Amino acid sequence: MRSDPEVRRVVDTYGLGLPRTPAAGRTGELLGRGTGSSLEFQEYREYLPGDDIRHVDWAAYARSDQLMVRLYREEISPRTEILLDASRSMNSGDGTKARVARQLAATFALLAGRLGARPKVLLLGDDPLDPSGDDGLARLDTLAFDGVTPITESLQPSRVRLARQSVRILISDFLFPHDPEPMIRRLAGDASALWVLQLLSRWEAEPEQSSGRRLVDIEDGSSIDLVLDRRTIASYRERLGRLQADLSRVCRRVHANLVILQADKGLPGICRDDLCSAGILRPG
Repeated sequence: MRSDPEVRRVVDTYGLGLPRTPAAGRTGELLGRGTGSSLEFQEYREYLPGDDIRHVDWAAYARSDQLMVRLYREEISPRTEILLDASRSMNSGDGTKARVARQLAATFALLAGRLGARPKVLLLGDDPLDPSGDDGLARLDTLAFDGVTPITESLQPSRVRLARQSVRILISDFLFPHDPEPMIRRLAGDASALWVLQLLSRWEAEPEQSSGRRLVDIEDGSSIDLVLDRRTIASYRERLGRLQADLSRVCRRVHANLVILQADKGLPGICRDDLCSAGILRPG
């Protein structure tokens, strides 16, 4: 995917919409949500035994006769984790969704690498996640999207160890039975930032009426014969809307950024119209 022409054009056009700090050696360019030792002031709080005496604000003490310490934004070692759903549903349709999913993962990895943010692509499939130093980018070219393990299981702590204070990007269609809250809360809990991208094909986002059709579950091979009339489509849209509302609610609660994408727009359109509007990308 490094040589994909659309990926290269996007990487040359945009940058990641990440907070930046002045250069500070090799400790990193990104700022976390916790407190630490960077130069960016965050807030005051009352002095507690064990606090670093160097952070006491003596001017504030002279004014208020109360010991206060200055807290600073946490400076973190930059790391970006791109979590890509490798299950069969990502391969539905004519292959457009799978191709765009690969392109998005590669785009984020290359843009993060340009910032020195140590990107790693983690493929959420049936196999245990690779704990080696491989950044996972090369494996995108041959990714078959043939997993049957839900990403809720792939992301269990027993299967994957995520780096603290990383920027995490989750790419999935989320078209599987699940409660999104536990998964999203876990991913956001110790992350510097969490971006959640729901990638759907045009037909998944906007199904059309048709005569009798056999629908096959690409995950388990089960099938059902349905007439895709107005009532059936309305029921599907209601369930999809409920899922997206649940994702949106939990993402707001944990300060994650949710963006819903249609693969048929293509990578350039998604980056220009959706990811830039969401602040995830910015013109470079």
